[in-house]
Amino acid sequence: MHWVNWLIVIVYLFWVVVDGIKKSKNTDTVSGYFIANKSLSWWVVGLSVMATQLSAVTMIGTPGQGATDGLRFIQLYLGLPLAMVILGVTIVPLLHGSGVYTAYEYLERRFDAKTRALTAFLFLICRGLSVGTIMAAPGVVFSAIFGIPLVWAVAMIGVPTVIYTMVGGVQAVAWADVKQMVLIVIALVAIMFVLVIQMPISPGEALTIAGATGRLQVFDFSFDMSERYTFWSGVIGGTFLMLSYFGTDQSQVQRYLAARSVHEAKSSLLMSAYWKIPLQALVLLVGVGVFMYYQFVRPPLLYNPAHEAAVVAARGAEYDDLQKRYAEVFTLREEAAFAVADASDGSQQPMELFLAREQEIQAIRGEALAMVVEETDESSTDVNYIIPRFVLSELPIGLAGLFIAGVFAAAMSSIAAELNALSTTSVIDFYRRWIKPHADDAHYLTVSKGATVFWGFFACIVATYAATLGSLIEVVNLFGSLFYGSILGVFLLAMVPRAKGLGAFLGLIIGMVTVGCVQYFTTIGYLWHNVIGAAVVLLVGVPLSLIDRRNA
Repeated sequence: MHWVNWLIVIVYLFWVVVDGIKKSKNTDTVSGYFIANKSLSWWVVGLSVMATQLSAVTMIGTPGQGATDGLRFIQLYLGLPLAMVILGVTIVPLLHGSGVYTAYEYLERRFDAKTRALTAFLFLICRGLSVGTIMAAPGVVFSAIFGIPLVWAVAMIGVPTVIYTMVGGVQAVAWADVKQMVLIVIALVAIMFVLVIQMPISPGEALTIAGATGRLQVFDFSFDMSERYTFWSGVIGGTFLMLSYFGTDQSQVQRYLAARSVHEAKSSLLMSAYWKIPLQALVLLVGVGVFMYYQFVRPPLLYNPAHEAAVVAARGAEYDDLQKRYAEVFTLREEAAFAVADASDGSQQPMELFLAREQEIQAIRGEALAMVVEETDESSTDVNYIIPRFVLSELPIGLAGLFIAGVFAAAMSSIAAELNALSTTSVIDFYRRWIKPHADDAHYLTVSKGATVFWGFFACIVATYAATLGSLIEVVNLFGSLFYGSILGVFLLAMVPRAKGLGAFLGLIIGMVTVGCVQYFTTIGYLWHNVIGAAVVLLVGVPLSLIDRRNA
């Protein structure tokens, strides 16, 4: 990587860490450290919420998803606006006005201690796994850049993030998110601009070809529960996912608990509702743009350089023959793509020829990926490496550094938020509640910083495994969907006047078991897990609560 790109990345990292330490003022109390003394403006909270969502997984995995599968992924977020409106009139005023530090602290007040403990424990498992997946994304970038083991690449992003999160608490995290959000948007817009400029055909012609490959299809109105991304799974399952994520996930709850008022907390979520879908569409369009660019500039047969090196070392001659076939078919596909762009009579023949060549390309790539599985025993997918390879090989000097800094920004904003939430839950819901309930603030802050280090180490371990699981953006949402629906069900049950602790506790257990069975024994898409989990908790919790009331 050019020294200019290095300079941009190093300056950015140094600035974020130093600024995070500066923002550590007024964090010498539990209230200041965990919820910034309820002092943050709505726009700060809103940008922090958006930055937390826009992780490095989004910067790497989502463009890769766009390049391989098109815009269909956007359907995941169709339920977001409705979810934000519902939360604004239900959970947000409830939690913000209750004086709690965590969402799960409220559950003890409403039900009992065991329901609080179980819900908080499930959150720790869920987000502990998810933050590892989020950390894997920048690890992928560094592994590709430097050719170093993934574990060391993960440490390069994890250590500075742990430092400023541990020192500055939620206030440092939120203000870092503001700067990181700005950098992310600038990087995405700049890359999109470069793609348009460097494309050898007009934007309209490029969109025609992209549409022919299905990458511009946004909506799928079929009601097929085995299909991951449809209009109905997005509107129904996506609404439940967003309700749980923003209403019960401590990494999000902690943001609006730090807002000055209930009104500003609501405004911060509405800001996310307005801007999340357009921003996500931009990220996917970057991926589609990269796909179109690679119709005319030959990309590597394998995007993961480590996998490529392993295959070359073990089966060099066979891989060379595959490379020659790939080069020949690519030239034919490129000619077909130009023919489609030049066609003015509406003839379908050029498009049919292009699609046939595209199928040949995918078949050859499939053979290469099969070699990877045989030689490495790792996942054959390399979707997470498409964008890093494009950035390093095709972007001009300076812009590549800006994008990598943007990946850092996205990673650090999300990782810091998750580590801060994991630390808060560990201390408030377990250590202070069960181990040492009457210590002073200084003691709890010390324990919290230790918890931050622990969860950072845990995330690094998970990250080395998560990078091999496929599309990282799908993996992180899958992890969440295994837990979120059932946890949401408990909070919905809390709004039922006659609901009792026994119903909530057993409903949560049965909901989790049901979702696990659905995941492992059916082909139902993961977005529906959120609906199923919440429904089971309510269906079990309400009758059990009525029985409990009679026995009482």
